[in-house]
Amino acid sequence: MSRATSIHDHCGKSLWPTKDGRIVRRFCAGIAAAAVILSHSAIYADDLSAGLKTIVGKLAASPAEIATKNVLALNTTMFDLYSTSAQLIKANILAHHPVILGLFSGAGGRFILYRPGEAPLEAPSVPVSYQVLKSVGHSTMAVSVVVMPYLESPEDKSWMASLLAYRSQMQSALDGIDKSDMPADWRATSRTILQNNIAFIDECAAKGAISLEALQAFAKKQGPLLKRNITWAAQTQVAHWMGVIDGWKKMLGSQWEQTYAASNTIYVARQNNILFSVLAQYFGPEAINNRLMLIETISFTTTPDELLDSLTRIIGDRSVGAAFFGNSHLMDFELMGGDARAAILAEDAKRGMTPVLPPAVPFGSHQWPTLITPGPGATSLADLP
Repeated sequence: MSRATSIHDHCGKSLWPTKDGRIVRRFCAGIAAAAVILSHSAIYADDLSAGLKTIVGKLAASPAEIATKNVLALNTTMFDLYSTSAQLIKANILAHHPVILGLFSGAGGRFILYRPGEAPLEAPSVPVSYQVLKSVGHSTMAVSVVVMPYLESPEDKSWMASLLAYRSQMQSALDGIDKSDMPADWRATSRTILQNNIAFIDECAAKGAISLEALQAFAKKQGPLLKRNITWAAQTQVAHWMGVIDGWKKMLGSQWEQTYAASNTIYVARQNNILFSVLAQYFGPEAINNRLMLIETISFTTTPDELLDSLTRIIGDRSVGAAFFGNSHLMDFELMGGDARAAILAEDAKRGMTPVLPPAVPFGSHQWPTLITPGPGATSLADLP
């Protein structure tokens, strides 16, 4: 007999059939039901515990591991605190200093001026002729990128579909190039480049193969024409942006000496970076790496907010360097770099290796932020045949 049945029978036999007895019997029935539920719950709990044992084991973290995790958690939390503080620092900098951002773009760049208490001012874009010149030049590069992987694979025809599709686009561009808004000699050169591209594509399609000789002849024909377009595009871009900064410097007046600026670059565009070089003409050598920064990013383009965050973080970190180490520009460098340099020299000595390290430069150096050591070899397209 179950416990619930025993309880129910005992209550039924021990009470008279009175009103009070009926109340008590109902009470006893409730107790019996509760007993049933609790007994099943206990069984379920036993089963659940057994099931959990198959996936849950005892943790075996040592005291040292726990202690290490507790310490490392400080660093994780630091980044959250740092992020919050960085936004306050950015707001404070923008409230007291003008800031200019030079951002790379396919349209020749963007310049944005932030002034305390005013809405951001974005400069007009570079004339569209810049984009036309670059687009024509890039079309030749695109053709070579498509065909070069197949130079050693004459039987592979998988290049043909994409190249012929690009030819169709190129024909449309050629049909309209004379209507573009740029000087006649620029249009003529661009027209010839497009015609040569189409002729090369047609030659490859007719032969059904890509030959090294044909590619070299194509490159030799296009090279001098591409140089012209590159020169004109650079002149257009530089003249436009120097005109913009002329106006902004005049507008800011005495505030110019409190102005910060930054431009972004990826690795392949850092040497002779155009936007940074334009800014340097107005900020002067003493501002380089102080109020004027070149910031490397991992993609061609970045957002104004991302670049502004990077710039204000650099400025904000300088207060940390000054407070803890007595040098505000220490944090512009890899903090462990000096000690790591000494460690590398020591390890090299142990192994009999010749150190390969750049000269040590002082914190706060105003040196140009990219390669500056002269040497033999071409330094521009004009130096190449």
